[in-house]
Amino acid sequence: MIRVVLADDQRLVRAGFRSILEDEDDIEVVGEAGDGDRVVAVCRELRPDVVLMDIRMPGTDGLEAARRIAADPRLDGVKVVILTTFDLDDYVYGALRAGASGFLLKDTDPDELLHAVRVAHRGDALITPSVTRRLVAEFAGRVRPPEAAPAALNALTAREREVMELVAAGLTNDEIAARLVLSPATAKTHVSRILTKLNVRDRSQLVILAYESGMVRPGRLGG
Repeated sequence: MIRVVLADDQRLVRAGFRSILEDEDDIEVVGEAGDGDRVVAVCRELRPDVVLMDIRMPGTDGLEAARRIAADPRLDGVKVVILTTFDLDDYVYGALRAGASGFLLKDTDPDELLHAVRVAHRGDALITPSVTRRLVAEFAGRVRPPEAAPAALNALTAREREVMELVAAGLTNDEIAARLVLSPATAKTHVSRILTKLNVRDRSQLVILAYESGMVRPGRLGG
């Protein structure tokens, strides 16, 4: 069962998401919050698997709440999915850097919402990857790569670097396996090892690191 917390200052929005999610046999809404401080407290109390969180809330906003959740070792398994609109793109990139696992457009279809929750839970791919990779590329392009790549990258094998570049391009494990002629299980193992070696939470953080280190540059996507 995937345990979900809903964070939005509008009760009707939370009610709508709850109705969609609780129709599914494998998803349970275990809590709600109307502001950032409350959602962090609820997460510490309930330890959900996924938080669907609006980025604009009174008081502590979703960006700061995501940062607090990501920084709390007790909440290491909590995946934050930011709910947003296109006019908040700057905030989206900030949320990914703060530790969010991805984002979802507020007017998304119910099927996409359900898919996003399941994908975030298993950490298998970015949320709405085609949109996410465009935004990450756009804003990461504003970041000047460091003169020297992080030392941790030196611990990666040539194959792991290749896999990391494909993750940064938004490919799923199955797509990486097909591209490199590997089994999906082997591709997943490579990704897990990369996450461990680089000490990052999930694939979204791996994408951010790939761009900000200069390992991958905007325009080299999906190739």
